[in-house]
Amino acid sequence: MAVALGRTPRRSDARSNRTRILATARQQLGDNPDASLDSIAQAAGVARRTLYGHFSSRQALVTALAQEAGQALQRAFATARIPGADPLEAMTRMALAAWAVGDRYRMLTSLGRRDLGDEAIRATLAPAREEATATVRRGQDEGVFADHVPAPVLVLALEAMMSVLTAENAASHWADPAGEAAATALLVAVGVAPQVAALRVRDVLHESEGNERRSDVRHSRFAPSPLLAGSCDVALQSDDRRVQRTGEHRVDHVPRW
Repeated sequence: MAVALGRTPRRSDARSNRTRILATARQQLGDNPDASLDSIAQAAGVARRTLYGHFSSRQALVTALAQEAGQALQRAFATARIPGADPLEAMTRMALAAWAVGDRYRMLTSLGRRDLGDEAIRATLAPAREEATATVRRGQDEGVFADHVPAPVLVLALEAMMSVLTAENAASHWADPAGEAAATALLVAVGVAPQVAALRVRDVLHESEGNERRSDVRHSRFAPSPLLAGSCDVALQSDDRRVQRTGEHRVDHVPRW
């Protein structure tokens, strides 16, 4: 029993150190792609041997970051996924989710190619790419997306486009915090009319913002009075119906390619 209790903190500390090292590496490598492992260890507040105990080389550290990014993208897609979504809405939600993850791991755009190679990065993103490909293919079958390029090829092009946009968002004067412009550009790239793409992205963003506000209200430390709570619920239901009607109306106007 004493041995088991003694091991638990060490395992917990190891997990904590690994998480801290990866978080620090994201920041340090984002600021300076040539940052050394020693400088990352120092910034993370761990000994050099601790870092090397988790990551034996720079390539091992970048590989772990790439795997973490792939897992984060899958989680983001799962969170954004809603039952019964049409291809346009599903693609919009995936584009916005990918933007948030891509901005966090944008250093992998250059590091991945240099330290791992394109094939390794593609393999890491394969599960998320499969979902995106299935959505694009469904949109092509339904006449919502252009079909002049096969779905798998089109998704690879979208990946490259997203990579460039996230890099420019960090390096240039152009800023797209919520990913509205980037998601609109991706929808246009799959054949959606620009006006329709912009409206759909705006709808999804507004819906997400509304959900966040409602969550904040419901989790407030001060519970509203029953009368006020009832009024809020009625207003929120009405708002949901307006959003749903607006979304349905705009889907009907998606051009068929």
